[in-house]
Amino acid sequence: MFLSTIFGLVGGVSAQSSGYYPNAVTDRLIHPETPMLPPSRNVLFTDPDFLSTMVRATDATTNYQLPGTYLRSDASGKENEWSADTKKFYVLGAGGQVFAFGFDPATMAISSLPNAAAGEGLRLPMRPGTFSFVDPDLIYATSDPDVLTINSYRFSTGVLTPVIDTRTCGLQPPLGSTALSDDDVNLSLDDSRMSISEGGKESGSHMFVVVYDQTAGCRWYNTQTGQIGGQWGATGTASVTTPYYIDHAYISRNGKYVLIYEYGFGFYVWDLATLNLTSCAIGSGMECAGYGAIGYNSYVSGPGILDDMQLAKRPFGNLSQITQLFYPEPSPGNWGQNQHFSWSDVKANLSTPVCGSNYNYEGDTTIDQPYAGEIFCAETDGLASTVWRFAHNRATYIDPYFQTQPLGNVSLDGRFMLFTSDWDAQLGTGTDGTPRSDVFIVKLE
Repeated sequence: MFLSTIFGLVGGVSAQSSGYYPNAVTDRLIHPETPMLPPSRNVLFTDPDFLSTMVRATDATTNYQLPGTYLRSDASGKENEWSADTKKFYVLGAGGQVFAFGFDPATMAISSLPNAAAGEGLRLPMRPGTFSFVDPDLIYATSDPDVLTINSYRFSTGVLTPVIDTRTCGLQPPLGSTALSDDDVNLSLDDSRMSISEGGKESGSHMFVVVYDQTAGCRWYNTQTGQIGGQWGATGTASVTTPYYIDHAYISRNGKYVLIYEYGFGFYVWDLATLNLTSCAIGSGMECAGYGAIGYNSYVSGPGILDDMQLAKRPFGNLSQITQLFYPEPSPGNWGQNQHFSWSDVKANLSTPVCGSNYNYEGDTTIDQPYAGEIFCAETDGLASTVWRFAHNRATYIDPYFQTQPLGNVSLDGRFMLFTSDWDAQLGTGTDGTPRSDVFIVKLE
């Protein structure tokens, strides 16, 4: 998928790489942002500071059901918003709509898909989900009003097909009529397993992780009772018995682990075939804070302990085995930038770069440190500490509107990154009274 990587080090700092992204800037200098008006939709332009090719994917007319409102990419970075062949992607509308588009990787031209009106996105009959890793014609998600059933949607036929009604998985106690899900359907790399968190009446009150194996059937874990059951794997009481509620849950790409977030605590990793859960608590000394990205068998996150560009990688099977990917840390450290991540780590031991975006969580637009307000990718194989820099994301965070954060999603081939931006707050206020944002695509090369 990627070329073999060749790295150089100059004074402990990465030099220009001739491997993954040979045209990218890899220095650690401050790159001021050149003022720029919002570009037109579907017209190629060049980032004036890093020279990457970009395109604006949406504008105020894209959400034809709620014109003048914001559009964004997935907030977690863990859903797969790109088809396996990089020829389709989806974006989210302010009212929860999902709009899919065609994409030409050679020209970066954005087009309407069959069954969509000319110039418009195809509104999918489902909630936010994840494209198949193996079939570019397929996407998985829940659908209104039944958000406890995982469905597949085939683009060529326009048919929505139920895959598993999680009410039939034998959960204990059974789910009531008011139970909802987090719509966080996630897949293993071969599509054989999928996960979802559910069970409460609203987000933040869910207590079930459900994993469906398309051959073996269901497996579930109740975080309130500690009970684990299902049709395969060990059953009984989980090794963690303290009750908690789930923020979100995501399956690893190898299908062997589930990462479970608890708001304000940190996260747990469930070794799926067993009753074993490992906790990673904020403040435990294990660097458990920050946003993260799920890979094949590892997790990369930004703990924000040594520096805001700190990148920590650890295997799911040993959370205390931490490899620092960003080194040497600057002294004094740089602070004030939050990170979001997305990772196309799609094969064991491939160690593809993890990609991300930085933004100031107080809405400060000052570029006074390296990587401030940028789109970047970072080396994960531990051989060197290369950070490839592609563009300023021009996202001005306006608290509490998360759509003004530069939420990103990288394509499976690692060549393109979707991200959300209010373009230095120049997109104004939407017809719904909230700040407008749109989705942009940058070519990673």
